[in-house]
Amino acid sequence: MTSPSKYLATYLNDHLGGATAGVELVRRAARENEGTELGDFLSELARDIEADRETLEAIMKQLGVKADRAKVAAGWAAEKVGRLKPNAQLRGYSPLSPLVELEGLSLGVRGKLAMWQALLQIAGSPPLDAPRLQELAQRAERQHADLERHRLQVARSALAPR
Repeated sequence: MTSPSKYLATYLNDHLGGATAGVELVRRAARENEGTELGDFLSELARDIEADRETLEAIMKQLGVKADRAKVAAGWAAEKVGRLKPNAQLRGYSPLSPLVELEGLSLGVRGKLAMWQALLQIAGSPPLDAPRLQELAQRAERQHADLERHRLQVARSALAPR
C-alpha cells in the first residue's frame, strides 16, 4: 500500500479533532436535556456521532494515518472553552443554550458530510470502501435533517417574545 499524502493525513486529523469536539458537545447537550424529547434525540445522535468518529479512526488506521494527539486535544479543549459563552445569563443552562448547541452540532455534521463526500472522490486511490462512504454521507444527511427539525423547534421556544 502506498502511504497517504501529507494533505490527506492533515485533512483526516483536522476532521478527527472536529469529531472529538462534536462527541463532547453532543454528550453534554444530551445530559443537559435528559428526560426530554430533545434529550432522547441527542442521546441517540451521540451514539451515531461516536460511531462516525470510530469509523474515521478506522479509515485513518487503514490508510496508515496516525492520529495527531494535539489536534484531538484541541478539539476536546475547544468544546470545553465553548461552555464559557454566556447564553443571555451569567450562569447555568439558558433557553438559548440548546439552540446554540444544535447549531454547533449542525455545523459539525455538515463538515462531516463534506468529508465523506471528499473521500468518495478518492475512493479508488487509496482504496476506500465507496459504498460505505456513501452510507456514511447519507447518514450525515439524515442527522442534519433531524438536527434542523429540532433546532427550529428549540428556536421557536427560545426566541419567542416573553
